[in-house]
Amino acid sequence: MTERPIESVTWNYPTHIRFGAGSTSYLAHYCRSLGISQPLMVTDQGLGAAPFIQDIRKTIEAAGLTVKLFAKVKGNPVGQNVDDGVTAFRRGRHDGIIAVGGGSALDAGKTMSLMAHQSAPLWAYGGVGDDWTGIDRSQIAPLVAIPTTAGTGSEVGRAAVITDEERHVKKIVFHASMMPPVVILDPELTCGLPPHLTAATGLDAFVHCFEAYCAPGYHPMADGIALQGMHLISKALPIAYAHGGDIIARGDMLVAGSMGATAFQKGLGGVHALAHGIGALFDTHHGLTNAVLLPYVMIANKLAIEGRLRRVAEALQLSELSFQGVLDWVLASRRALGIPHTLSEIGVSADRLHDIGALAKADPCDATNPVTLTLEEYVQIAQHALEGNL
Repeated sequence: MTERPIESVTWNYPTHIRFGAGSTSYLAHYCRSLGISQPLMVTDQGLGAAPFIQDIRKTIEAAGLTVKLFAKVKGNPVGQNVDDGVTAFRRGRHDGIIAVGGGSALDAGKTMSLMAHQSAPLWAYGGVGDDWTGIDRSQIAPLVAIPTTAGTGSEVGRAAVITDEERHVKKIVFHASMMPPVVILDPELTCGLPPHLTAATGLDAFVHCFEAYCAPGYHPMADGIALQGMHLISKALPIAYAHGGDIIARGDMLVAGSMGATAFQKGLGGVHALAHGIGALFDTHHGLTNAVLLPYVMIANKLAIEGRLRRVAEALQLSELSFQGVLDWVLASRRALGIPHTLSEIGVSADRLHDIGALAKADPCDATNPVTLTLEEYVQIAQHALEGNL
């Protein structure tokens, strides 16, 4: 484990981050620093009644802020969630957003912040051509992001993944001003995460680091962050999974989640291209879908990435410094963490294989996959993952 102080510390990369156990106590201070006095707290459907959500609300109300709760975000957030949140924001005359929860709540909260005062609805900006330049950055509401899972890294990202229900496709909403100006990483908020979600979100963070590192292009800063992220995850995730109250492991996983999202500014790849389409069609958990898909996409990319995986194997401290060594580690880690081996085990069916391939090929993440995959090759990868054939 990396030695570091237990007390709260601040970083200013890639945005202002307050890290450490108990860091949520700084929330009211940060709201005031952003000019927020009447925040709308946005969270997942399942977290609205959670004790820690109520504790956060009471703490900032005691500090003199007026806060209301919007807890209607689906596990895979849809455009209607964003529209409803923006309506609540405007009707309540709120002046900022606090997004608390997993990647779904963070993505939805960021997009609500983006759309809070815009003149047109969400899909009018990027529903067809993915051109978000029409967004007026002066009309973006201030935002504080507080993740309660260690996986997506959405808290340090300039994009959000929102499902367009009418087109049945996940859209990547991107704007340079979407990154939250303040992030609070408090490992105490993740200690109650159950083992299966710890595993799925933790391997999601690993996939972010892995795909970013393997993405083509020259970006040594992203590569370095990705390698260190994978190292932290390899050490901390088994501990967080088996001993959920270990504050050090939980802290390392939170940091690794943010590192993965920082690194994937370089790009992602076929795992995410497939997972986005599968999530849109079957409403599967994004991190779990990534974890299932990873070895199948690794094999499809083998010729392009095997030369780079020695450094990944070194970061994972493996005895076999090769593609096979990393693949074996991935498969063993999935088994140890209770991750299914096939897509069929998470509710994906063979009748939509062609649709999965078409969505993957059209996904922006396809552009930075290490090799050029055809629609038919994506279909084949999905079929292998459905049947468990490596």
